[in-house]
Amino acid sequence: MASEQTSPPPLLNLNGVEIVDTFAEAFPIKATRLIITAANEDWARTGATVLCGNATSVIACDVEAAIERIIPANETPDGRPGVSVLVFAFSVDGLGKALQGRVGQCILTCPTTACFNGIQDCPKEKQFRIGGGIRYFGDSFQKSKKIGDQRFWRIPVMDGEFLCEDYFGTITGVAGGNLLICGANATSALQAAESAVAAIRSGTDVALPFPGGIVRSGSKVGSRYPKLKASTNDAYCPTLRGAVQTELPAGCNAVYEIVIDGLSFDAVQSAMRRGLHAAAASSGVIRITAGNYGGKLGKHHYHLRDLL
Repeated sequence: MASEQTSPPPLLNLNGVEIVDTFAEAFPIKATRLIITAANEDWARTGATVLCGNATSVIACDVEAAIERIIPANETPDGRPGVSVLVFAFSVDGLGKALQGRVGQCILTCPTTACFNGIQDCPKEKQFRIGGGIRYFGDSFQKSKKIGDQRFWRIPVMDGEFLCEDYFGTITGVAGGNLLICGANATSALQAAESAVAAIRSGTDVALPFPGGIVRSGSKVGSRYPKLKASTNDAYCPTLRGAVQTELPAGCNAVYEIVIDGLSFDAVQSAMRRGLHAAAASSGVIRITAGNYGGKLGKHHYHLRDLL
């Protein structure tokens, strides 16, 4: 038997699109930035992309990670084209453990790359090691070099040397900013989500960890299966409209979610604003809302009315 629908939520309006008067709920998380350089942008991006694999959600991954931006050669530590990657985990130790493995498997192995710390002036207790952890791959042929307070490791590889900074800094960032885009069909919802992603990526200090920045499998806390911490967000699944208490507006047949992590509250709020306005300017969008847990999950609340 289908559940009865609750009264509709309060609605605002942007470009004729319904905006639910609700908030996205986010929580503090440890964050770092890696600068990956290479002989050209393609190889820097390749290394960064592989490093970010299987890093969509800390629900089931060791970290959340995504490319932040492309960095021109005149802005990188070694004067070569580069890519900035933001990585998030629940602890400094968690970042260190995950990134020693990911840099060792994905950047050390990638042709021509080097890896540098992108969070400078960080207290020692908030740092973790990458270069110092993977240097043993050099089998005693590795060499260290110190420039000022920064130590680098040179590890011999078959195309020369892999250069990796020893310590990487962290800050306390924000994870879980989000938008839910409800469209008339999958094509219009996806086009709106793609527009939102492009607008969000025009800024800095934020990352979109899901594939292409877009989530098709939004989740809720808990499951009918006790071993699962999360399960499908049935209230937004079109095929379940007649079986559950749905949150879908009339005429909506597809929903895509965008999840935003950032280095600060303001960075995530600005990114959500850009994404909201871009999505609302797209055709076929019926409603935009956000996910929260009644304020119980995290202390950062992003009210959509503040983004209009």
